[in-house]
Amino acid sequence: MTDPQEIAKDAVVAIHYTLTLDSGDEVDSSKGGDPLLYLHGHGNIVPGLEAQLVTRRVGDRMMVSVPAADGYGEREGDATQRVPRNAFPKGADLQPGMQFGVQDEAGNVRPVWIAAVEGDEVELDMNHPLAGETLHFEVEVVSIRAATKEELHHGHPHGPGGHHHH
Repeated sequence: MTDPQEIAKDAVVAIHYTLTLDSGDEVDSSKGGDPLLYLHGHGNIVPGLEAQLVTRRVGDRMMVSVPAADGYGEREGDATQRVPRNAFPKGADLQPGMQFGVQDEAGNVRPVWIAAVEGDEVELDMNHPLAGETLHFEVEVVSIRAATKEELHHGHPHGPGGHHHH
């Protein structure tokens, strides 16, 4: 199977990126490390960025702004909750932005993020830390290749920088 020349569904794509917010704050970047590997068309990255990468080629560089609705969603209501510090494992290094899974009444696991750690209380937020934010990506396409059958089955790429089960 020949590797695709441009980004399309089921392609494994490596990108270097820098993510900034409206404030100009840099939130995340792959510079100085391995590029981010993702499987196109499988929801590995935020939908607004994925949509802008279709038909791009190796070497393409672009600036992409993604509204909150196509990124991590809008903030939903007052979704914060304070819990005692001792609800977490003793000695755990709790930091704002860390993600945990909690079970709701129905037994479903929902993601929550630490918003703040204050003394013996931890503030949890049901919203992703970047919910409500417009995301500004500076992107460079590093490589494009066809996905393997296993990668398609798992829904994400394997190999260097690629095999992370969440």
